Amino acid sequence: MKELFSAEGVFVRYSEKEVEIRPGDKLVHRSEEPTELWWKLKEAVKGRKVRVVVYEVEE
Repeated sequence: MKELFSAEGVFVRYSEKEVEIRPGDKLVHRSEEPTELWWKLKEAVKGRKVRVVVYEVEE
């Protein structure tokens, strides 16, 4: 095995926003936005058989 990609950071930005559509009725809008890091990973592994291991980095 050889290393194809190594990086640390946020791959996808995620947000939730609660919106009141009428009095008493609320709806949650969820949004996911890939970052530049995501696109770099995608290009590095495109068309290859890979094993992905993800660790959470403590802040």
